Amino acid sequence: MLLPGESHFTTPDARGFSDVDTWVFDLDNTLYPSDARVWPQVDERITLYVMRLYGLDALSARALQKHFYHRYGTTLKALMVEEGVDPHDFLDFAHDIDHSTIKLDESLGTAIEHLPGRKLILTNGSRRHAERVADKLGILNHFEDVFDIAAADFVPKPDRSTYERFLLRHGVDPRRSALFEDIARNLVVPHDLGMATVLVVPPTFDPFREQFEQEAVREPHIDHITSNLASFLERCVLPVVPPESAAP
Repeated sequence: MLLPGESHFTTPDARGFSDVDTWVFDLDNTLYPSDARVWPQVDERITLYVMRLYGLDALSARALQKHFYHRYGTTLKALMVEEGVDPHDFLDFAHDIDHSTIKLDESLGTAIEHLPGRKLILTNGSRRHAERVADKLGILNHFEDVFDIAAADFVPKPDRSTYERFLLRHGVDPRRSALFEDIARNLVVPHDLGMATVLVVPPTFDPFREQFEQEAVREPHIDHITSNLASFLERCVLPVVPPESAAP
């Protein structure tokens, strides 16, 4: 865990960033802080979808939703397998949220802009959701592309095939790339493939997420941990990246 007052942690044998030319970011709870209140809205919309689909009350729907999440990785995957739900209909419904709570993040935008090389978003959400959120944050124009759940053939992270499909589609060498994620288990396969891994955790406990989703666990597949992404990029990444590695 991060110690009191500690914002960043790097393991002694961590993979560094000097050879990285491709920067890959998860979206939800990684590129925006918990106080943006994006994920709680999405989570509530998913619960509402389950309520309407099964005719359940909110408490029962919530319990079923969490059961699906733990068994299948995402509620969407469960509903596709068990109910034949149209994934596009589900995603449109789940991401129909109020984006006014997202604030422009100039420091994050500046840090991402100065990362040398390619920048990509890899998300279990939809492209439209990722683009709308990134646009509100003021960082969308820094990214080359979004690899969303549809591009993954609706197989969510942390399935190995999703990362392999992503790397192949975008021609990414995992040994020259870094992945920023908010859930520790989603970094196991990337680390095994050779990517530098960064776990992004909230600075304080987020009551809208499960505990395991926000733990600053120090495990072999996690090279770095941070509770402030912009600061981490500014202090721990950019100073060690040689300028000549920047893409023209």
